[in-house]
Amino acid sequence: MKIKNYSDVSPTLFDDEPAKGVKARVLIGNADGAENFCMRIFEIDKNGYTPRHSHDWEHEVFIPSGSGQLYSEGEWVPVKSGQAVFIPGNEEHQFKNTGDEPFIMICLVPSSAPEL
Repeated sequence: MKIKNYSDVSPTLFDDEPAKGVKARVLIGNADGAENFCMRIFEIDKNGYTPRHSHDWEHEVFIPSGSGQLYSEGEWVPVKSGQAVFIPGNEEHQFKNTGDEPFIMICLVPSSAPEL
């Protein structure tokens, strides 16, 4: 078993195209011995966004704090604290913070996917 505080994990900063104002941390991944999944947390600053992209693998997202929008299937959908999102493989998607506070999301991907 392994227990750690997310604030003890140094973030990787993305603050240039195609992402802006994003801090990403691998909470549990290959280095922890996780063989099946990678758990990541993203903090998106006000007016920040992740890159618009797609990939072969599905991922699951939980939003513990903040609000924003998710680009999916050609439209922007509002998302907020307390919601869970399933994004199937090969679906183009992007998150952006449209609120006044940091938009935080926890994301799970298969261990075969890049951790960040």
